[in-house]
Amino acid sequence: MSQVSEIGKVVTANRLSDGAVVFLAESGCWSEAIDSALLAPDPEATEALSRRGQQAEAVNHVTGSYLIDVERRHGRVHPLHIRERIRAQGPTVIYGGSQEARHVPL
Repeated sequence: MSQVSEIGKVVTANRLSDGAVVFLAESGCWSEAIDSALLAPDPEATEALSRRGQQAEAVNHVTGSYLIDVERRHGRVHPLHIRERIRAQGPTVIYGGSQEARHVPL
């Protein structure tokens, strides 16, 4: 039977070019889609993931990288803390003129 749920950490940050919330994806790129985030299931992988976030900050791709607790269920990544759920779903108010506010139930 396949594993339905997986607990771990992902790294998140803000992209320097536009301030968008991004997640380090399995592809090695930064993505606005949390479902594509690379999940670290154990302490060794978590440490490696944290270093990748710091390296991206050092070359000015992102700012403020940090790890968050998540659960991957049926291919979807769900942050375990409300603050991170809000960040992952996008802005709740319109700012900068180009993004739309999203009001998604948490």
